[in-house]
Amino acid sequence: MLKASALYIVIIIALVIGILCSSLIVAAYFYRNEYQKKFRYDRLQNNINSGVNILLATPDTAYSNGNTFSLYNDDEDSVSLKKIFWGIYDVGSSIAFAQKDTLYKTFSIGYNLDSAKWAALYLIDEDRPLSLSGKTSIIGDVYIPKAGVTTSYMDNKAYQGDQRLIIGAKKISKKTLPPLLAARLIQFHQFSQQTHNGDTSVSRKDSVVQSFLLPTKYVNFKKEAQNISNIKLIGNLILTSDTTITLDSTVIVKDIIVFAKSIKVKTGFHGNCQLFARDSISIDSNCRFAYPSCLGILRFGQPGLVPSQEQIFLGSKCSFAGIIFTYEKTESILKPTIALGRSVKIIGQVYSQGILTNIDTVEVDGSVFTSQFLYKSSNTLYKNYLVNLKLNAKGLSPYYLTGDLCPVAGQKKKVLQWLEAN
Repeated sequence: MLKASALYIVIIIALVIGILCSSLIVAAYFYRNEYQKKFRYDRLQNNINSGVNILLATPDTAYSNGNTFSLYNDDEDSVSLKKIFWGIYDVGSSIAFAQKDTLYKTFSIGYNLDSAKWAALYLIDEDRPLSLSGKTSIIGDVYIPKAGVTTSYMDNKAYQGDQRLIIGAKKISKKTLPPLLAARLIQFHQFSQQTHNGDTSVSRKDSVVQSFLLPTKYVNFKKEAQNISNIKLIGNLILTSDTTITLDSTVIVKDIIVFAKSIKVKTGFHGNCQLFARDSISIDSNCRFAYPSCLGILRFGQPGLVPSQEQIFLGSKCSFAGIIFTYEKTESILKPTIALGRSVKIIGQVYSQGILTNIDTVEVDGSVFTSQFLYKSSNTLYKNYLVNLKLNAKGLSPYYLTGDLCPVAGQKKKVLQWLEAN
């Protein structure tokens, strides 16, 4: 005869077995859900990357208005792709979705450097030699006038550099610079002709952050000069003005674009942006522009009865990573100028359709394309004289990408910078 306590033991054993079985069922359920979630995530990631590759492989205007389609003609692999004009670069967005799951990436697009066109220096041929003085150093291939390169004694400085003068191949330059890309200039011109509605002030805000998945946000100051300070400006944001915009050192900017008649940047500014002006860009001393930044003068109209000289000025001890260029559609008597102060450091490219002036101890890791050099001594100007200037084409990172505006841009598009992702 069984004792009554045996029944309790059976019940407890059954309860334990039931709990174990329930735990296995619940674990299997959650494992299955997590597996399916991971499978969907991996599939969406593959679809996003496919979208990125499509944007990199197709012509620039193919997805300017956006396009949503299925990669494999089913409802499980849908992507939405878009590419927008963003200064000297383009910005692409790839969104993959399935049912309620959505992943996205936004990125800027750059171009590799064409090794056949790349050079540390391109100086057009105006039938005068290139003169080197002081501790001038040029490393990389160069395009120089037929008159060649020579040494000179300037400001009590004899040439103290490498006796080879140029450490690289010497080629003969032409009478004009290789042109900037016409298609990109047309985009700039079209943008300048458009009316951009939006906010007229940012003074009452602590920050303006706009995703590249949303429409571009415009702030149009119109004819009122603006001094912008103590604010954070990030992302898909364009500031425009018919007069002057001043960026204070207290401004935090990232990836934005500024279009104005003239632009001023105060001492101590740090940021990453693209600045475009019709007349002038003035950068005070000790400013830092992170890669990929751009400073550009763009003038598409006629010079006028009293022409003004377009100029980009970088004050002493500034550092800049990216592209600096000047462009005017119709040449004027006063050529556009890029002026570099003492101890300026540039990592990237300088393209001066007119004159490049420097004082002393300027360093460029990358390339300089210019129609003319102008060296300023204490009381005299010298044409095509380089004093203590360091040009090093090999000092540029092998991962550096340029915009298609530049004449040395290659054919292959790559991801320049990941902007947003989830």
